[in-house]
Amino acid sequence: MLAVPGELPSDRDLFGLEVKWDGIRALLHLNGGLRVMGRHGVEYTHRYPEISGFGVKNAIIDGELVALDPHGRPSFARLQRRMHLTDPEPVMLELYPITYIPFDLLYLDGLPLFDLSYRDRRALLDELDIGAPPYFPGASDLLDATYQQGLEGVVAKRLDSPYRAGTRSPWWIKVKNLTTREVVIGGWKPGKGRRSGGVGSLVMGVFTDAGLTYAGHVGTGFTDAVLDDLFQALRPLEIARSPFSNDVPWRNRWVRPDLVGEVAYTMWTDEQRLRHPVWRGLRPDKLPAEVTR
Repeated sequence: MLAVPGELPSDRDLFGLEVKWDGIRALLHLNGGLRVMGRHGVEYTHRYPEISGFGVKNAIIDGELVALDPHGRPSFARLQRRMHLTDPEPVMLELYPITYIPFDLLYLDGLPLFDLSYRDRRALLDELDIGAPPYFPGASDLLDATYQQGLEGVVAKRLDSPYRAGTRSPWWIKVKNLTTREVVIGGWKPGKGRRSGGVGSLVMGVFTDAGLTYAGHVGTGFTDAVLDDLFQALRPLEIARSPFSNDVPWRNRWVRPDLVGEVAYTMWTDEQRLRHPVWRGLRPDKLPAEVTR
């Protein structure tokens, strides 16, 4: 079940607020063993061997995979160091450990819980005593608290709402302190100076009724290592013609629109470009078709 972006609801007493964790969504399947599954059915079990089953024998738990910084805050940059490793070395497990944050319960002892209310599912989850962070019914100051602590924001969930897998429902509302969004990479502009011979900036797009639509270039937020990784990822995807449905300024190298990334930005301009975009990283857990205006 997915949330819609928005503002804090006015009828706040009907909602419970949770901290929004800046990570990768995943389900834990516990039934005589442990499987860590991504949103689109990709199995993450071997990628994150430090995730345990919390001693629970028969359940499916919904939550987020996060990499915490030394201050205990989720760091998307640290998560990026582990996201693409299918069989991480012990040194990477030590340097960039992953934590699982549970926040919902879908099955327990073979019984589906989808039709129970969020309040009741959370009560059952809390009874498992597996470290699920609290939620705050009717809270008015949690968003300010997350801002002060440098966290991404909150998710407001209706207390009486069932769980509807595969839907993006207004029963769940994500409210962010930092405006971020996914973009599809449709090309790249060769670098100059220190970036000569590699990627200088990425050409971004989102899908509209017209197809992949140009939404600007992003040229900041990269480390040298990230640029090297992007160059290696983009070269096999090169194509001769632009994948965009509208005109794109400057000369670029075009690629199949197979990769999704995330940027932070200030606003959409009148020309439907992202203003002041800053690169945050690739999102292999997202499908290009999901990235719409």
